[in-house]
Amino acid sequence: MNLLFIAWRNFRYRALSSFLTTLSLTLGVALVVMVMAIYGIISEAFVRNASVGYNLVVGPRGSALQLTLNSVYYLSQPIENLAFTEYMEFFPADERAAMVRKYGGDPALGERDGEYAGYVAGGYVIPLALGDYFGEFRVVGTTPDFFTKLKHGPDVDQPFTFREGKAFQDFSTENSYFEAVLGSRVAAQMGLKVGEMMNPTHGDPEGKGHGQGFRVVGIMAPTGTPNDRAVFVNLEGFYLLEGHAKPLDEDAVVVPPEPNDDLPEEKLLTIPEREVTSILVRNGNLMFAPGMQNRINEGGRAQAAAPIGEINKLMTLIVGPLMKALLAITLITCIVAAVGVLVAIYNSMNDRKRDIAVMRALGARRGSVTMVILFESFIIAVVGGIAGWILAHAAILAAGTFIEQQTGVQVGLFSVSQFEWLLLPFVALLSLIAGIVPAWAAYRTDVGSNLSA
Repeated sequence: MNLLFIAWRNFRYRALSSFLTTLSLTLGVALVVMVMAIYGIISEAFVRNASVGYNLVVGPRGSALQLTLNSVYYLSQPIENLAFTEYMEFFPADERAAMVRKYGGDPALGERDGEYAGYVAGGYVIPLALGDYFGEFRVVGTTPDFFTKLKHGPDVDQPFTFREGKAFQDFSTENSYFEAVLGSRVAAQMGLKVGEMMNPTHGDPEGKGHGQGFRVVGIMAPTGTPNDRAVFVNLEGFYLLEGHAKPLDEDAVVVPPEPNDDLPEEKLLTIPEREVTSILVRNGNLMFAPGMQNRINEGGRAQAAAPIGEINKLMTLIVGPLMKALLAITLITCIVAAVGVLVAIYNSMNDRKRDIAVMRALGARRGSVTMVILFESFIIAVVGGIAGWILAHAAILAAGTFIEQQTGVQVGLFSVSQFEWLLLPFVALLSLIAGIVPAWAAYRTDVGSNLSA
């Protein structure tokens, strides 16, 4: 009779013990697979969401990682603010002069090109202003370029689209500067619709309300990026909220803006009163990016960070070691389960000594009896390993919609991580090692004494 078939009969004969032993191994394998999958999902989500079209983030001097988390993922708190004149350094003289005429400020600002204008030619610069909340979600002051210039998706080629409504404008005759666009998660959780008012709070979710609200003009389609959990408002409206104007210095040169009948009654902040939290930069030629980054960092007024580089550092220095520690713990769980295999089979040896003696008396060799025990351990390993893999991936598939909403990573039943294929051979080897002790006990079983018992 085939030795593997005999092992399978033994496995089925001891159904309850085999089931419990296999279950413990199944849970151990499922834990390891899920840890590997979670690490893969986190890695892909961080790297993908750090790439949305721009290649540098510019902000106040401090932690480059904090700047990235705050500006790209809307996590952490802003380091400080940058003067609006630092934002103007990315524009040529004619555009700087137009800003002076529109907002009011020192005319000298429009008499030269910005320090970094040559690096950006052919690219774009988008300002961000943070500090307010809508419920638990960050309110981001920006310009309409945010929705037209930035892209998302695996290849960073998908434009932002709207489930309802549209992007806000520079100025609307109906809503003035007070228009807002909601990320998909914000709209779903807060229950707002296009046409309703959104009232931000200052400083934190429980902060004081500004009184002035923004009309919701658009709700973004889900993107799987941090933009799903943010509220975007017109930068000019953000500046006009109470407490958002920078106090003027006594020596500040402020020339009033030129009269413009097309503008509303609201008086826009002058350039010295304006600040930005950070600036998203896309170089027209990416070869210029390192030179511009070095020049900004050496200037002493601001810092420039490459989001993908900072996220890779985060994964390498913090997330990676934590996940490895968690993986080590789950692997220990598999080892404990393998010890359970050893104990379960070894404890059954007393009940099987007579059966083993009969097999020997019928002509079975010691090696054949030993292989039956090892095959039984191998069966537990294979059944437990496959069941654990299926259980883990079924759980991941069941949570697929939630994972995609939170991270933008699409997962399926057969989405596997990098080293997952090594797990089943490892578990099989571990179980075979665990089967050596009971197999040795079977090898040493005395035929005569157990047949006469």
